[in-house]
Amino acid sequence: MFRPLETPRDALTRITVDGHAVEAIAGANLAAVLLEAGFAPFRTTPVSGAPRLPYCMMGVCFDCLAVVDGVPNRQTCLEQVRPGMVVERQSGPAKTSCPR
Repeated sequence: MFRPLETPRDALTRITVDGHAVEAIAGANLAAVLLEAGFAPFRTTPVSGAPRLPYCMMGVCFDCLAVVDGVPNRQTCLEQVRPGMVVERQSGPAKTSCPR
């Protein structure tokens, strides 16, 4: 498992994942933080409900999608941890609204 060589205490921040508080290094890769914290699967597919975890870690495969700060379909492998970030794992198709 990947881990930082050093973790300065002042670099730690708190995010919320599915209602649980998680400490992480500000600026860290969100997908890596979720994997390290044991959150699995990240999402389920819309058609079959198959579980998915990050695969490519570079924004190509879309298997790491989650709802980040209320925005669905965010690729967690391309997100950096920010203080107060709220993450929800995504089940099936994203709930979107269409303005009329």
